[in-house]
Amino acid sequence: MKAAPLTLLDTDELIRTVTTNYANFPIAEVNDHVVRLSVMTEPYFWHHHPNSDETFMTVEGILVIELETETIELVPGQLFTIPKNIAHRTRPKGERSVNITFEYGQIETIRIDR
Repeated sequence: MKAAPLTLLDTDELIRTVTTNYANFPIAEVNDHVVRLSVMTEPYFWHHHPNSDETFMTVEGILVIELETETIELVPGQLFTIPKNIAHRTRPKGERSVNITFEYGQIETIRIDR
């Protein structure tokens, strides 16, 4: 559910309604960027974005961000930005993670087979 400007959106309520293994959907637009809510119980594939940085902020659980050179673990309240063209993969540590992602509205995602 994407909130229109000047509309209150309860992200906790949205999170409670997710029952699938992976959900990633827009909840707001800001200029030419989108704010997404992601609920993960399994890894996302390796990929990069040639036209956008991507910022993750963890809300629940621990989000693991795998890069080619290091692995970052974000706990609730932490934020991390991946520059465009950097290969990465996200996954929950434990049963589930919930994060908010900020990215360009027309982001391109290029899958990397490993």
